[in-house]
Amino acid sequence: MLHYIDTRQGTNNKYTYSNGNALPYTAVPFGMNHFAVQTSDEGSWFFNPNDRVFQGIRLTHQPSPWMGDFAHFLMTPIADDKIRGTVFTCQSSYRPEEAVFKPNYVRVKQQRYNITTELTPSTYGASLRVKYHSRQQAGFVLNAKGKSSLQWDAAGRKLSGFISNYSGCQDENFGIYIVMTFNKDIDLSTSGYYDAEGAFTAAASIEGENRHAVIRFTDCEKDTLEVKLATSFISMAQAELNHEREMDKTFDQMKEESANAWNHYLSKIKVTHRNEEYIRTFYTCLYRMFLFPQKFYELDSNMEPVHYDTTAKAVKKGILYTNNGFWDTYKTVYPLYSIIAPDEYKEMLEGFLNSFRETGFLPKWLSPDERGLMPGTLIDAVIADAAVKGIADSLLPELLEAMLTAATTQSETNLYGRQGTIDYLKYGYVPSNYHESVNHTLDYAYSDYCISRVADVLGRTDIAEQYRDSALNYRNIFDPETGFMRAKDKEGNFRPDFNNTSWGLDYAEGSAWQNSFAVYQDFEGLAQAYGSKERFFNRITELCNTAPDFDVKGYGFEIHEMSEMAAVDFGQLAISNQPSFHIPYMFSYVGQPASAQVVIKQIMTNLFNSGFDGFPGDEDNGSMSGWYVFSSMGFYPVCPGSGEYVLGIPLFDSVTIELPNGKKMNIHTENNNPQSNFVAKVELDGEDYTKLYVKHEDIMDGKTLEFRLGLAPSHRKYSSEELPFSISKSNRIGI
Repeated sequence: MLHYIDTRQGTNNKYTYSNGNALPYTAVPFGMNHFAVQTSDEGSWFFNPNDRVFQGIRLTHQPSPWMGDFAHFLMTPIADDKIRGTVFTCQSSYRPEEAVFKPNYVRVKQQRYNITTELTPSTYGASLRVKYHSRQQAGFVLNAKGKSSLQWDAAGRKLSGFISNYSGCQDENFGIYIVMTFNKDIDLSTSGYYDAEGAFTAAASIEGENRHAVIRFTDCEKDTLEVKLATSFISMAQAELNHEREMDKTFDQMKEESANAWNHYLSKIKVTHRNEEYIRTFYTCLYRMFLFPQKFYELDSNMEPVHYDTTAKAVKKGILYTNNGFWDTYKTVYPLYSIIAPDEYKEMLEGFLNSFRETGFLPKWLSPDERGLMPGTLIDAVIADAAVKGIADSLLPELLEAMLTAATTQSETNLYGRQGTIDYLKYGYVPSNYHESVNHTLDYAYSDYCISRVADVLGRTDIAEQYRDSALNYRNIFDPETGFMRAKDKEGNFRPDFNNTSWGLDYAEGSAWQNSFAVYQDFEGLAQAYGSKERFFNRITELCNTAPDFDVKGYGFEIHEMSEMAAVDFGQLAISNQPSFHIPYMFSYVGQPASAQVVIKQIMTNLFNSGFDGFPGDEDNGSMSGWYVFSSMGFYPVCPGSGEYVLGIPLFDSVTIELPNGKKMNIHTENNNPQSNFVAKVELDGEDYTKLYVKHEDIMDGKTLEFRLGLAPSHRKYSSEELPFSISKSNRIGI
């Protein structure tokens, strides 16, 4: 499947507009390090596929340009005396069309030096193969921003040291240990370092800020330099151990191992279609779903997991993961893991539980430790979805304790837990004096539902009932007059001067249009709040058909999400951002799946591709890729924790999912052509199927789904049992 993938999908971006805000990562699945070609030294947007400048290969831990990087450095082969160690003086032109950008392998030819550089990754390091063809002395520059302490051992042909740089961290001395060995002798007479001003010093060690190490080699002008790199967040001794474990592997062996690691996941889902572009898009999106979260633990001399606890500033035993924002990933990434990677899912939960043990709260946005960003505590959904699917049963009692801690305890800082916890418990909503209070309220109500689901699994009926009731708190901020969720003050008054296209203030990265429908646990109840399913259906239709206008009032300027919504002209849907992912599927909750089908197909076929502009907005940690992967297979997890997936419209002629229990789920689609925007008929295991959802157990049992598409929509009335889950299903409203 690797041959379908070019890692430059969605990498044509800038601060003001996102086509994915992705980077061309070469790594192993969930690897501790990522590697990316750097074409610009200007902050977080350090790669653009249209640049023709190669500055080096960057070891990076940047989960998003909005988060920034940590523990990063740049490696640049050179063959020229006319450098001053800086990135600018070392850079070379390259031909992007001739370069190779694969998940397991990157290859670039530097035109200036006539050097071809290859890299293949491992979990804790990488192997590089650098082919020189020059009359000038071969060299290798390591550019380290921030604090660094590096030394090279000529006898051992080794560079080692410590680099500290980060966008944010609880430990001011946090950094990465590196060990790098070469197959050629180091020439100490010409090796040394450049300081920030470009002054060169011949020395075997450097220490300071923004230093650039230059290693030169003897007898390598027209030869191949082989480099083995290993890293550690724990100690130099652990970095040496990580390095030792891969010393005997050749470059080609490591390349094959990393390819096998990717194919292990990519081959679990096989899709077919006569349009290969759809297949390329699918597998490139699938690859992106296994980049994050990244391992933040290593294996000690006894092969036991250990990690660095940045809060205690000490090494601890156990699993830990980092670089993940649950506001983004809970609704797509983890549900896919539940189907094809449940063992990894369990290990991640163990890591997140260790975060709770070390900080007192479950994580919200890890990079490398808690950054406290985005509304809600949506890791609750990750836990609930695992609970109802029988994943990590042994961890559930403590995970429930952790969920309840966030639901009842106000953190002393905004980094952890729920903002406005005490007020939410007092009023049943987060008051308007809190930023993005509408999103907080809706996300807390959904998290309360998730708590109830975990309590159900554990037989804690008292907790389940209490939190199922508070999961209906979304009602407290619904305004029946306008039909939107609105911010209330502590006296229960809606904020005056309401404008449904005003972004920010009470809403996260959107307006009332995008942020009034995050009621995944109870769309039936939301329809009741509108007065009928027909009125709710009309409101969703209006959302899709309203011009993509926006008011910048809450921000004071135009943010990139506004620009992206306006550019694609899909009404107020704003599929460019996570709050809108579920919106097309809401039609099915009121028995109008045809409207969902046509909207979903238009999004898949018009807004996603495998190219540099491959996404309609930020591809955060695999979340937007996950929307495409699920939707193109024909079902989507609107409400993690319910154990259901809402049916949509498949993009592929066939899908085969290899399940961890040895079974396979097959999905077949007849009459699959561009003009067929509707589902005419569905069968499950050869029987007519009229429900608008499938259960997780249907998938894991390996049942076969068969779709027949049609030119015109089918209209029929759906019974309560045929509609997806809602808490309020027992109190029905007809359309």
